[in-house]
Amino acid sequence: MTTYAYLGPEGTFTQMALAAWGPSQGATHRPCGSVDQALALLRSGEVDGAMVPIENSVEGGVSATLDALASGDPLVVTAEVLVPITFVLAARPGTPLSAVRAVGTHSHAWAQVRGWMGEHLPDAAYVPTLSTASAAEGLALHGDRDGGRGSRVGLRDGGPDSDTDHGPTAGERPAYDAAVCAPVAASNHGLEVLAEGIGDNAAAVTRFVMVARPGRLPERTGADKTTLVLFQREDHAGGLLELLEQFAVRGINMSRLESRPTKASMGSYCFSIDIEGHVLDERVGEALLGLKRVCAEVRFLGSYPAAHGTAVQVSPQTTDEAFGSARAWLRSLRTGDA
Repeated sequence: MTTYAYLGPEGTFTQMALAAWGPSQGATHRPCGSVDQALALLRSGEVDGAMVPIENSVEGGVSATLDALASGDPLVVTAEVLVPITFVLAARPGTPLSAVRAVGTHSHAWAQVRGWMGEHLPDAAYVPTLSTASAAEGLALHGDRDGGRGSRVGLRDGGPDSDTDHGPTAGERPAYDAAVCAPVAASNHGLEVLAEGIGDNAAAVTRFVMVARPGRLPERTGADKTTLVLFQREDHAGGLLELLEQFAVRGINMSRLESRPTKASMGSYCFSIDIEGHVLDERVGEALLGLKRVCAEVRFLGSYPAAHGTAVQVSPQTTDEAFGSARAWLRSLRTGDA
């Protein structure tokens, strides 16, 4: 039986992404408390793949995923899924909006509802949780803050990249009265929805990726994406330009560029990049050859079909045929057959 891990618990947007990904139908789905845990299970061979968030249209890259993919045993992305993000404010039945003094949710979710909160609950405190679903689960399992039993605790983790605190234990109450979560999480845990559609950006979308151990590449579709992490040999003037020129001169468009600290020393950064195209495309292969020459390390994180399905626009000078023709011309010069 195929098993896929995902950032849980049940009711997260990540679970929605996994359910929407066709090959996951009929497979076992295993929730994990963090991105690191999901990818550790994948690296150890306990699961066959892991669905994790990598980018949000409002908040940008998900640092936990970017950093986990940039280090450790190599992994590759084999697919991506886009999920429109809709948030609700949920609480235990009978809780009025006026009684909400603190709200629990994941840091990326909180960033997307700040405007609504500032207008409707300006005095409410924010309590970080491991995920939006864990915020809902905490309310359902442990009651309201003033219910009378146990000690009051918060969920101290600020994102999905730590396993230090998975929420209140038995007999403890969460330090919040309501949760920002997906509608399905509120329904799963029997919570009452106090407000719907509370996101500040109605067009918010989160991009999720299916990660696997290296193996056979997904087939080229003509609407593909390739993900890379580039490490410089040393920091110097024009260093980033030197890397980006490898794409520009070959007509390759970038759809994402982010810098992440390597954690080796202050000021040491690597670059996480998405480009349009497949490693089997001549222009992409030539760019990788150039990067391999100038970079300390090029981490290839896979070529896979882009979720939007729109064919990549390629100029006549950078088609496979153009590269093949130029290569044949050079070969004729070297052999004296020109």
